[in-house]
Amino acid sequence: MPDLSSALHLAAPELTLAIGALFLLVIGAFAGARSAWAISIASVVLLIAASALAVTGPLGQAFHGAYVADPLAVYGKVVIYLASAVAIVLGAGWMSRTRIAQFEYPILIVLAAVGMSMMASSGDLISLYVGIELHSLALYVLAAFHRDNLKASEAGLKYFVLGALSSGLLLYGASLIYGFTGSMRFEDIAAVAAQGDVGPGLIFGLVFLVCGLAFKVSAAPFHMWTPDVYEGAPTPVVALFATAPKMAAMVLIIRTLDGAFGGIHDQWAQVLVLISLISFAVGAFAGLAQKDLQRLLAYSSIINIGYALLGVTAGTAIGIQATLMFMTLYVIDQFGFFALLLSLSKGGKPIRRIADLAGLKKDRPVTAIAITVLSLSLLGMPPFAGFWAKFYVFGAAAEAGYWMVGAAGLVASVVSAFYYLRIIKLMWFDAPLDDVKTDPAPFEAKWIAFACAAFSFPLVIVGLTWLEPLTRAAAAGFGAG
Repeated sequence: MPDLSSALHLAAPELTLAIGALFLLVIGAFAGARSAWAISIASVVLLIAASALAVTGPLGQAFHGAYVADPLAVYGKVVIYLASAVAIVLGAGWMSRTRIAQFEYPILIVLAAVGMSMMASSGDLISLYVGIELHSLALYVLAAFHRDNLKASEAGLKYFVLGALSSGLLLYGASLIYGFTGSMRFEDIAAVAAQGDVGPGLIFGLVFLVCGLAFKVSAAPFHMWTPDVYEGAPTPVVALFATAPKMAAMVLIIRTLDGAFGGIHDQWAQVLVLISLISFAVGAFAGLAQKDLQRLLAYSSIINIGYALLGVTAGTAIGIQATLMFMTLYVIDQFGFFALLLSLSKGGKPIRRIADLAGLKKDRPVTAIAITVLSLSLLGMPPFAGFWAKFYVFGAAAEAGYWMVGAAGLVASVVSAFYYLRIIKLMWFDAPLDDVKTDPAPFEAKWIAFACAAFSFPLVIVGLTWLEPLTRAAAAGFGAG
């Protein structure tokens, strides 16, 4: 067991973010709203520094196994920190233009990143819960950040109430698991699960735990909060919700199920298969009726989480690698879409309805091309990034014997193609609803969107599948228990 100095060295990324956030909070308390830009820049620097510390830092366990620094945690943290930094960049300019800029926004994201980082490094049920609650409390506030907006306040309240319910499910499951295994540590739980002959009490605990985790990734039928929160929360906050927390929760699911409960894979795989199938149905069919772009992206996220869970369901290192690759590409596509939403407005009012995209090619042809590329990528059209992501996830599921579930995912993908193709058709073939031109795009949103769209081209993505960090992370996740 490492001494305290070694343990603190392992946890350097989280300590850097936590101490830095508290320091920036003191500065903001004295300087007020006028310090929002400076604190945003400092927060981005903090997150980049934490990312560097995670990559270059030592690997091992600390705090009696409650904290784990391994390749899976490192990979997850790098994506989480960089996604959080992009969310700050997108939000700082948007909130300044809408005159609701406050110094708390970047600090809350940094504190949420600390919780998400703890989720990625969880080694027992206590650190799992602490990480989930730390990031959730910050996200509840962010959802209602626009206090004068009724929909934002409603989004924050719904997220908080339903989040408390999911926490109750998760805690009840954790208590059952502790009661029937005698330990909180994933390593000890894995030793019990490896015996194979487990009682119904442990299975019940695991089901409740999976239900609580499914809420965090907005998988159906635990998705009730997602459409309303996506519609009501500020757009840059929704961009954060759609990316970093989902990556953190997926890493935690991998560490918990494929690691701690790998010995009873047949038991929890049935639950994940059911969740994936329901997510396919809800995301594909409910998305067809949506008229608001952010609500549409909410249902898109539900169906995509169903795809990602297929890799975890496979219960193999290849499946974990496919899930991590899928989530990485999903994060990039989502940031591209939300950056484009932030760059589109008419008369100072943001474009939120799908119908308002009609005729966009007329005055914003480059933006129309970027939306087309990202739509085709999310659809899974070859040869874009989304195709390769789905190809490897479905392949891993089929190789593990879940080819019928993969086939159901393909059918859902065909159904969901309608709402992506509808966007493309409106932009390129329909006449504009009015003669008002769109406003000039903000610098940061425009370039983030174009960079994400450029990343969706195949030559860059094919190389990503063989990245050594991805392979090491998958191997660590498969043996996390």
